[in-house]
This record gives sequence, structure tokens and C-alpha cells, in this order.
Amino acid sequence: MDSDVIVVGAGLAGLVAAAELVRLGKSVTVLEQEGEQSLGGQAFWSFGGLFLVDSPEQRRMGIKDSRELAWQDWVGTAGFDRPEDEWPKRWAEAYVDFAAGEKRSWLHAMGVRFFPVVGWAERGGYTAQGHGNSVPRFHITWGTGPGVVEPFARRVRQAEVDGKVQLKFRHRVDRLTVTDGVVTGVSGTLLSPDESARGVATTREPLGEFELNAAAVVVTSGGIGGNFDLVRKHWPKRMGAAPKRLISGVPAHVDGRMLGIAEEAGANLINRDRMWHYTEGIENWDPIWPHHGIRILPGPSSLWLDATGKRLPAPLFPGFDTLGTLEHIMTTGHEYTWFVLTQKILEKEFALSGSEQNPDLTGKDVKLLLKRVLPGAPGPVEAFKKHGSDFAVAATLPELVAKMNGITGEGLLDYETVRAAVTARDAEMDNTFTKDLQVTALRGARNYRGDKLIRVASPHRLLDPKAGPLIGVRLNLLTRKTLGGLQTDLDGRVLRADGSPLPGLYAAGEAAGFGGGGMHGYRSLEGTFLGGCLFSGRQAARGVAGS
Repeated sequence: MDSDVIVVGAGLAGLVAAAELVRLGKSVTVLEQEGEQSLGGQAFWSFGGLFLVDSPEQRRMGIKDSRELAWQDWVGTAGFDRPEDEWPKRWAEAYVDFAAGEKRSWLHAMGVRFFPVVGWAERGGYTAQGHGNSVPRFHITWGTGPGVVEPFARRVRQAEVDGKVQLKFRHRVDRLTVTDGVVTGVSGTLLSPDESARGVATTREPLGEFELNAAAVVVTSGGIGGNFDLVRKHWPKRMGAAPKRLISGVPAHVDGRMLGIAEEAGANLINRDRMWHYTEGIENWDPIWPHHGIRILPGPSSLWLDATGKRLPAPLFPGFDTLGTLEHIMTTGHEYTWFVLTQKILEKEFALSGSEQNPDLTGKDVKLLLKRVLPGAPGPVEAFKKHGSDFAVAATLPELVAKMNGITGEGLLDYETVRAAVTARDAEMDNTFTKDLQVTALRGARNYRGDKLIRVASPHRLLDPKAGPLIGVRLNLLTRKTLGGLQTDLDGRVLRADGSPLPGLYAAGEAAGFGGGGMHGYRSLEGTFLGGCLFSGRQAARGVAGS
């Protein structure tokens, strides 16, 4: 054997698995089709949000949370309704236990720290048993995505120095070796060196071939978000035809190749039609990868209109229900929507997902971070307002609507329809009581001091000149996460279609639907993708070591 274990993919789940395997006494070979500069994979680009339950950060913010409340929210959000959801549901419950238990202390012992204000993602807006987080649980890592990756990358690098890990970059796995029904290794193509910057699409020019053997193979190769063909192929039938236009929240190397390769070897893939794509995508004015998009992490105040200017129905407000909003958009006959807001809302409520869009948090720069409480929008947000092709800025509503129509060239926005939505919403601001559920929600959000401090603008009329200028933002569909994947048991063992383990094969991270082949069910509570990589990577390593 070339090593005890082969890990396919050097993203977060792969690094966690490799570090844990070394701790448990195993020798490891990590294979990655990208170059050394891409160590950490998608996690490097993330905002670094982690789902924690009943944390010290929550308690300091006056949030009362519990494992029981988190599980109620998870079940109501996931909507498990298929026979094949047995393992995903077991994984979900184990993960909630982890998030309410040792997750924070485990990370804290490695040096991971968190921004003190806990975010409130996926607020739901339905009943207590429905979708959404009942309380804020989105903990932003100090250092964002790179801060989550760093302790595991450091351990793997040290293990390489110690001779316990081999890191083999530009090694693309094309086949799993199966001997007498047991996965015993991999073979593939050695790709030509490519020193392009992290995230830039690299060459696939072959340089040679390789073959490696091990007692176990762990697949941690990610999902399909960068492969629009696969996204459209597996698009949920319940949402009609797949979108014609997409932008990508992940680099091109997130191609889903290993899922098909594992399936050819006998692995069972489930829940392929469960995906997590964002509805608030904007084209990156300074792109790194093909079709590069950025997600707006919105506060609750922007007015959300469809492509024709009609307001989205309750409770499809910014930050409340990603999947519900996507399902509604796909019924409108158009694949984009609009935010209408003011400069005042932009400054307080617009955050951009991604480590590179948050230099203060990513760089652990306290002085830069303090500017967030001062007047003015964060620099990256203002840059998008100035340069972004999806942004329109105007002093008056007629001028704004004309500019918004100019962005698409379709002229679908009817001024009177937009004016009616804006003025009706503004009329609800004269009293502390209202029948508008979004106005109720944004006022309620300010009861949480974290939102009032840095996240939710004080309620005001959109047409108040003192809050202007007016801003319109076209929102595009942005690919991101695969919620289905390789079916695994709680030891990370990949299962066959008959439910039996495929000997020698394990999976973790997005390739395994973050656990079991889809521990999120239909929806995510957010902060659970990085956490799913952490938990499933560790579980798979322990499963290998205990086998």
C-alpha cells in the first residue's frame, strides 16, 4: 500500500479527515486536482459562518437557545419525507448534538474565535414548527473561511513534514479501484502544473497517469455547484424547468466528477434534486472564476419585487426563506428579481458573502472592523454599488425604475406597479402598528440588540429624501451547495443501493450531502455547511480508524 488511507479532495472536509486520521495513527495521501494554492477548497472563500447552539456568544447577546429548540427548527426546516432519509435524519440529529455540545470547545481549543454578534439567518416567518431559525445562531468566525481552514491545514502541513501525510496536488482521480468488491485505491491523471491564482480556472492538460493503493479511500471532493450542466440535469422537477441563466458562487473545479466516479464503483447517490442555491446573487464586477457571483446577505428592510415590479408574497422577505423564495421565483416566468432600498438601508443591512468581500473580518483587523458602526457602507459594498452591473442609483423613483429597466433591456418594470408597492409600504411607517408583515418583522428584529446595533436599519420611508439616494439591485440565481450526495452511515461508510456498506469507501463533506447523503433535507438553517464538513470529516476519519 502507498498509505493507510487516500483522501480525495483537499477542501475543509478532506483536511479535517486527514488531520484526524493522523491523530489516530494512520498514514494519509491527500489527492487534489487543483494546485497547492487551492488548499482549503470552497471553505477558503466562505464567510465563515458556523451554526452553534446555546453558545457563550448567544448567551452574552441575551439569546436563549437549546438543543431541543434547535432540533425542532432543523426538523421543521429539513422536511424529511423520503424512505432514503433515514440516514440523513440520523446524521442531522447527531450534528445538532455536536453543534449543541463539543463543537465550539473543540474549535476553540484549536484557536478558532468568533465575532461577538451572532447573526440571524433564515428567519423563516411561518409557524414554530415550520422552517427557520427561532433564534440567531449564525456565528461568524474571526478570520472568516480562512480562519476555519487554518488549524486543519496547519496540522496537515505539519504531518507532511513529519512524514505522515503526502499532499499530491494536480492529481485528478478518474477511477476507484475495486478488487473483489472492495475499494482498494484510485487511478487517474496527473495534470500539468498551473500556478494560476486561487479560484481561477486551471488547465486540464494531462501530463501522465498515476495509480495508488490504500486500505481505505475517503471521498471529500465537494458538490456540483460549478457545473451548470449537472445543476440543470438534476434540477428539482417540483420547481419546473431549470434556469437558463445562472451565476456561480463556487469555482469551476467544483464539478461533481467524483460523485459519478463513486457511483460507477457501486456507491449509492441519493437526493440529487436537493440543492441550495441563493436568490440574491449579483455578478462580481471583479470576477475570479467563470460566471463569478456574490451573494448579498441582506437585512430585512429592502422591498423585494419580481421582474415585473410586483412585491413578493409574505413571508418571502430578505433573509427569511431561501428555498421558498426560489420556488416562488420559478413560478413567475422570470429568473431574476429586484431589491429596492435606500442608501440608509444599504449602509446598515448589506453584507456580502465571501472571505474576500470582508477584509476586516478575514484579516482580523479591528480598526477596519470598527468602521462598520460609522456612517457609510463597507468598502466592498460601495464598490459594488459603483461598479456592479446589477446596481441602479437615482434620486427619484421614476429615474430609478428607468435605470433598472436599462439594466435588463427588457423594460418589464411598470413604473405605476413599482410606485404602488413603494408608497403602500411607506404608508405603513406612520404608526408603530401595521398590517404589513415585513414591517412587523423588521421592527421585531430590532428587539434583538445584535440586529439593532449593526444589522437592521431604523424603520423609515423609502421615499424619504434624507435616507437616499434610492437604489435598485437586480438579483440573480446563484449556484452554491449540493444537499444530496453519497449515502453514508454514521461512520462515514459509503453505502450501496441495497443499504450495505461498500467496503473500503468512505465519504464526507458536500460529496456526502454533509452527512448521510443529505442531512439538511430540503433546506439549510445556514452555518451548517462548514460545520457539516467539520463533523462529517471527523466522523469518517474515526470510522476508518475504527474499522
